Amino acid sequence: MNVLLVRGDITEQRVDAIVNAANSSLMGGGGVDGAIHRRGGPDILAECRELRGSRYPDGLPAGQAVATTAGLLPARWVIHTVGPVYSRGEDRSHLLASCYRESLNVAASLGAATVAFPAISTGVYQWPMRDAARVALSTVRQALSPGSSVNEVRFVLFDSAAYAVFEESLAETR
Repeated sequence: MNVLLVRGDITEQRVDAIVNAANSSLMGGGGVDGAIHRRGGPDILAECRELRGSRYPDGLPAGQAVATTAGLLPARWVIHTVGPVYSRGEDRSHLLASCYRESLNVAASLGAATVAFPAISTGVYQWPMRDAARVALSTVRQALSPGSSVNEVRFVLFDSAAYAVFEESLAETR
C-alpha cells in the first residue's frame, strides 16, 4: 500500500474516491466541503439530500462515513465523513481516527483502489495540524489490511505549511 502526499486541490485528483470533510448536514459548507459540492455539481447534493432524508435525519454523526456519486469530479465516488471539532480539554482523537477508518471501510466496500483524503478537521474545526497528521497517518497505516482493494492513499494538502507538517509526520511513521 502506498501513502502519498500531494500539494494541491483535492477536487482535481483522478482517484476512485475523494474523501470530503463534510459537516453533519451533508448539505455542503465551506472549505473542502464547499469546494467538492461546487466542483462536483448538483448530483452530489441530490444524493446527500436523499441520505439526509432517509438514513440521517439528524445528520451524519462525527466519525462515520457514507458515499455518494462524484458528479462532475474526476473520481468515481465522494466519501463524506464528519470530523470532530477540536476541544483542548477533551481527547476526541478516537473520532478523528474513526473518520479515516470508516472512510477506508466505505472505499473498500466500493472496490476503490485509490483514495484521496484532505486533512480532516484542521480547518474551521481547528484541529492542530501536527496532531491531525499523526492521527491520520497512523490510522491509515493500521487500517489497511493487505487484502484490501485500497492500494494507494493520497493526502492532498492545500498549502505548503500543511504539506510540510504531513511530510514530517510521514517520515516519523516509516
